[in-house]
Amino acid sequence: MDSLLRGDFGSSPTSFQTVMLALLLAFLMGQLIAWVYMFTHSGVSYSRSFVVSLILMPVIVALVLMVLSNNLVTAFGLMAVFAIVRFRNILRDTLDTSYVLAVIVLGMACGTQKFSTAIVGAAIIIAVMLYLWVTSFGSRHRFDLVLNLHWSRATAEIPALERLLRRHSFRAQCANQHFNSAATGTDLSYRLLLRDPARVPDLIRELTQLPGVDQVSSMRAEDESEV
Repeated sequence: MDSLLRGDFGSSPTSFQTVMLALLLAFLMGQLIAWVYMFTHSGVSYSRSFVVSLILMPVIVALVLMVLSNNLVTAFGLMAVFAIVRFRNILRDTLDTSYVLAVIVLGMACGTQKFSTAIVGAAIIIAVMLYLWVTSFGSRHRFDLVLNLHWSRATAEIPALERLLRRHSFRAQCANQHFNSAATGTDLSYRLLLRDPARVPDLIRELTQLPGVDQVSSMRAEDESEV
């Protein structure tokens, strides 16, 4: 055990406690930034793999800097390795880039005889990767159901419809409202976060019984994340 904890034979040996603290702190900082990104993202394209990379990258970069340890030769070697990888392969996924970066840095840690750093770094990175995979971190699922219907009554009476929707959902957002010129009424589209997803048939039945509602159709909302 003493050989494991003091197994760095590079020019600047690193203690076991320092490696643990640096990597865990980098993981914590990366996760905080990823949470902020998830809650504030408002664009059309949302990528879960990018969110995961926001957590992995700080951990890997922290390991990179510990392996380099102000060693200019090692730094140039790292640049050469990355240049080869970039020249040979174009990685389209940010998560794939994180995996490639991880194995390169771990290989450099072993090559520079920083064995303790390599072992602890590999353990932390694998644990983070497994945690992100098991928890599906970065996935966003804000709605359960997409509901489309035609409202033939006056638009001023739409709150009667929304009261019914709120009885079945935590959140009901009107995503689209189209006034049909060919017929009286309004085409409405709602995004619902249901209180009980198993009670969708009850919701549809109550909607069809509500005066002024017809042409009801529903569709399960898929995960927003891009695969």
